[in-house]
Amino acid sequence: MSGTTNGLNGSPRKRPRTDLETKVTVVLGAQWGDEGKGKVVDMLAADVDVVCRCQGGNNAGHTVVIGGVEYDFHLLPSGIIHPNSKSVIGNGVVVHLPGMFEEIAKNEKKGLKNWQDRLIISDRAHLVFDFHQQVDGLQEQENNQKGQGLGTTKKGIGPTYSSKATRNGIRVGDLLGDFAQFSKRFQALANLHQRMFPSLTVDVDAELRKYAEYAEKIRPLVRDTVSYLDKSIRTGNKVLVEGANAAMLDIDFGTYPYVTSSNCSVGGVCTGLGINPHRIGDVIGVVKAYTTRVGDGPFPTELHDEIGDLMQSRGGEIGVTTKRKRRCGWLDIVLLQYTNMINGYTALCLTKLDILDTLPEIKLAVGYTLRGKKIEYFPSTASDLNSVEVEYLTMPGWKKSTEDVREFGDLPPEAKNYVNKIEELLNVPVKWIGVGKSRDSIITIQD
Repeated sequence: MSGTTNGLNGSPRKRPRTDLETKVTVVLGAQWGDEGKGKVVDMLAADVDVVCRCQGGNNAGHTVVIGGVEYDFHLLPSGIIHPNSKSVIGNGVVVHLPGMFEEIAKNEKKGLKNWQDRLIISDRAHLVFDFHQQVDGLQEQENNQKGQGLGTTKKGIGPTYSSKATRNGIRVGDLLGDFAQFSKRFQALANLHQRMFPSLTVDVDAELRKYAEYAEKIRPLVRDTVSYLDKSIRTGNKVLVEGANAAMLDIDFGTYPYVTSSNCSVGGVCTGLGINPHRIGDVIGVVKAYTTRVGDGPFPTELHDEIGDLMQSRGGEIGVTTKRKRRCGWLDIVLLQYTNMINGYTALCLTKLDILDTLPEIKLAVGYTLRGKKIEYFPSTASDLNSVEVEYLTMPGWKKSTEDVREFGDLPPEAKNYVNKIEELLNVPVKWIGVGKSRDSIITIQD
């Protein structure tokens, strides 16, 4: 039986056209964040049509250096700097409008232009209000008094996702709809938080006046991003997703409770943008050549010595968002094997290799022992992760500057061995190596 007719009048069946459809490229942090995702996105964004944020809020901090100028992005996709690509803030992102406009103003002073023509905000994205941020601080204060601080950024991210989960959150689309209805819902949400936190004060009338102005400022930027992205992919546009935070801060798979409040592993791409999993192509894991984390929580390879101090100072390890010093330690292969299990990296970008240039020897964490027994899994509890003993592989350092190297073959032999060992242990190709801050300080390894 032929499959070429429609069975009614013998006319040829019209088959769907799929030859134009592209695969979405995803960039994800593979550790605890601060791996240099902004720089990787900036590098790739030069050749794409759309750059998207899928989760988190202005608790993220991505730095892009162009012509010696540092652009800091917290809520805006790092691709906003490229004049030929659109930047999408997806439905899974939580948006603090005052913070967004402040971020835009700061970057405009540094040279950002015509962002209005490129920025698109999902009508399904939830709004972060100032009282969410105040509540975030009050909750952290209570936790600290109990000795259970989480190291939150106090940007209101957790409380906003809580509002979303309890179904009393307010979305961008609500702000642009019936403003009287929006006002009632805002009042109810503010009252709820004031009952929970009696010290919280909210000037509802002043906030509503402010949001009436914001509504008109963002109205031209808002659209249904699900259908927008679907059409973009179907018509052959190249779409790049910029993950915020990182896999070990994922609310399900990270070092709970010392995590963020969203899914910053690959699943968040589907839920945070409405992109189906069949459309995901390359998943690029961004890996710092050592390990850092900001805030509290377990950190098996952390160094409390002069080597950790050297990594911190040479690497400029201060949080873009929090301005806190980052804790530093050796590269943890066990951790990366776990995040690769979840995210399925097709390639790695190894950043900040140059920070290790002065070390006589370098260590890689290659195994965990828990209560005297070697384990083949990544512990799910903070207490167990705090208790592991780490098995290290020691490799010779190269003690030469790599900052001016632009070809893999020109790296010192010991540096090449270090990169090759990481690739071998993870069974994922290292495609890019970062050896400096600027846009062009990247070694691309040809296939």
